[in-house]
Amino acid sequence: MRIIQLLMLVCAGLSATAQQPAATSVLFENVRVFDGKSTQLSPPVNVLVTGNTITTISAKPVAAPEAALTINGRGRTLMPGLIDVHVHMVFGALTNSDMMSPDLSEKIILEKVGVSAEKMLLRGFTSVRDAGGPIFPLKQAIDAQKLKGPRIWPSGATVSQTAGHGDFRTPNEKSRRFFGEPSRAEKFGATFIADGRDEVLTAVRENLRFGASQIKLMAGGGTSSAYDPIDVTQYTLDEMKAAVEAASDWGTYVTVHAYTPKAVQRAIAAGVKCVEHGQLLDEKTLQLMVQKNVWLSLQNLVENTPAMDPMRREKRKPVIEGQQTIWPMAKRLKVKLAWGTDFLFEPELNDQQNAFILRLQKWFSNAEILKMVTHDNAQLLQLSGLRSPYPGKLGVVEEGALADLLLVDGDPLKNLSLIADYQNKIQVIMKNGELYKNQPY
Repeated sequence: MRIIQLLMLVCAGLSATAQQPAATSVLFENVRVFDGKSTQLSPPVNVLVTGNTITTISAKPVAAPEAALTINGRGRTLMPGLIDVHVHMVFGALTNSDMMSPDLSEKIILEKVGVSAEKMLLRGFTSVRDAGGPIFPLKQAIDAQKLKGPRIWPSGATVSQTAGHGDFRTPNEKSRRFFGEPSRAEKFGATFIADGRDEVLTAVRENLRFGASQIKLMAGGGTSSAYDPIDVTQYTLDEMKAAVEAASDWGTYVTVHAYTPKAVQRAIAAGVKCVEHGQLLDEKTLQLMVQKNVWLSLQNLVENTPAMDPMRREKRKPVIEGQQTIWPMAKRLKVKLAWGTDFLFEPELNDQQNAFILRLQKWFSNAEILKMVTHDNAQLLQLSGLRSPYPGKLGVVEEGALADLLLVDGDPLKNLSLIADYQNKIQVIMKNGELYKNQPY
């Protein structure tokens, strides 16, 4: 049975776990605000949330409605919820062994994916962009409050050529085109293996049919796939243009997995609006990205982890070396930068999601980092336009914005490690005006 079907079955039976309705209004008194863009906190203010929207920010006392919940901030920091623009909600919660196990069941999905989503929200991540996988039922369950988790911008199944980064076939699985049998990964909704313009159009449209907010296309080699070296370029210009045209017709964009200048330059020529990874890019290609207003969704990966496959560890070496230069070079050239984690098949890494933000301190100030993981990441999310599943302004604390908020004990602009100590220092977590954690004292 497909993973997507399993998730639907699991989600259908989870209404008992739904979050209770939020108070109509919540008043945060005596808080100092990091608004998502500034380099310093505001003076003490009062912030009123009505429904799912920030309605008032005032240095003067705010008269809260009678039924409002009042939270005394005691001078703590109120800031936007954290945003990770490169996650794999399903694949990040499961190991390769889990995915390939014949015993994969509703129970495993419930325990590992549902619980992982709730933990992500309780780390302060109120919004994420899922960069590929069978995500739609999980998103639907979270939106329906049958599960707890962040807002999700879903890509759906990755779109990959044969022998591309999304070709997850085992050695005994033959080509669907020649032998007529879809691979296990395709049946699970993990990927579409699509060759030629017509198949690419169909794959993109299938994802859009299910509610994709953007399309993830594999344009180059990867480290977690068995058959494609890092240096290879994937998809012809015409095939990539087909994906871009189909996405554009729905008012959204294509983002590509790519590391090398050749792959990224071809993607830009096709009209792609965002590049995932890019650790091997040169200055010429980054300048082209600036000229064409293309985003770079970048990570700061670790060299290896205890559970990492030796093949993956070896393929990852040039990527690790490249990221030491790509971050400062992209900053200097004023590339539109976004940040994500990209944890894949190693669930033990998920608890380090906040700590990975601190790895950016080598190249950025605390204010620049906080802006990136709130305001800037939110700007990338909104590139989905009318296909954005959550209309409204995110990544900022201002009147009229959606109420995704964290109350932090201390000043993260001075001490960024506060957001890594999420269990103790992130004391209130609000998403869409609802409180998921309220321990302000």
